Amino acid sequence: MRPRPPDRGDSFWSIWSRRALSLPAHLGLAVLCVATAPVWVIAALATDAVTGKLRTLPRSRALAFFALYLGCELAGVAVAGLLWLFTGGGWLGGAERYRQANFSLQRVWANTLFHGALFLFSMKLEVEGAELAQRGPLLLFVRHSSTADTVLAAAIVASPHRLALRYVLKRELLWDPCLDIVGRRLPNAFIDRASRRSHGEVRAIAKLAQNLDPSSAVLIYPEGTRFSAQKLTAAVAALRARGNAACAEIAAGFQSVLPPRLGGPLALLEAAPGVDVVFVEHVGFEGAATFAQFWSGALVRQTIHVRLRRVAAAEIPPHRRDRWLFERWSETDRWISARTPRAGATR
Repeated sequence: MRPRPPDRGDSFWSIWSRRALSLPAHLGLAVLCVATAPVWVIAALATDAVTGKLRTLPRSRALAFFALYLGCELAGVAVAGLLWLFTGGGWLGGAERYRQANFSLQRVWANTLFHGALFLFSMKLEVEGAELAQRGPLLLFVRHSSTADTVLAAAIVASPHRLALRYVLKRELLWDPCLDIVGRRLPNAFIDRASRRSHGEVRAIAKLAQNLDPSSAVLIYPEGTRFSAQKLTAAVAALRARGNAACAEIAAGFQSVLPPRLGGPLALLEAAPGVDVVFVEHVGFEGAATFAQFWSGALVRQTIHVRLRRVAAAEIPPHRRDRWLFERWSETDRWISARTPRAGATR
């Protein structure tokens, strides 16, 4: 039977009108990058020299990473096209084999970007508790500090343990051709954060928890966006306005994280009874929160600290899960704040 892709709420026209822009744009940038490589390499090195940063080479490293990203995009799209061609879009070889091939491509793409970034920026990686995510099914609740952490879980959880990750991602990421093409073949949810149909978005997230097995996991960023002091103040005020005084009181003590948005995480907990939760906390990617920080070399020679905590399903209460989640998120905040006392990235 031919595999039926998950419903994304996109029409054929909307999908291909987006790809008609994103695919040529990425291809054009890649060709330009290769054709002008001698120019931008020399210019970047000269800029680093003039600004007194020859020892760290921030601009040179940043441009090299953009080149790596474009290379991964072209390779990913090419392999995705070949997968579709040689399997007849999933008709040949079976739906499950086609799906697993795309999961493998998703893992390789993310893993290459992540480890490429570690190399290019001379970063170190320290992971505590990696063994806790060796086997699913799992719900991964990941701290969000920058675009860089989009590939973190794939590198430290999915790739080493060959887990099939189902992502909850913002809809804007569909402008990335690989995420658009491969991501839409798999059970991922691309959420419109500004949608007025929030119940529909929550249902799409809950659907990801269906048929989880020991080789699969669902990943969500409970905060929904990156931290800033202004966003924290607004989020606490919103909790109080909705009458959730208990959670507002806990969130008022946060220093480095935003309060979890309850719709998605609680929907996953409800849809996946008996499934453990792994909290993925990390510090070090704050330097990639804005382009200005990234361009100025904030990632260079950083040490990325990661901690995984696994909470057994039996320890998750059946009631007041909002308070339970906020209390667990408070533990995340204390761990992060101890390592970044003045965290304050922006969206």
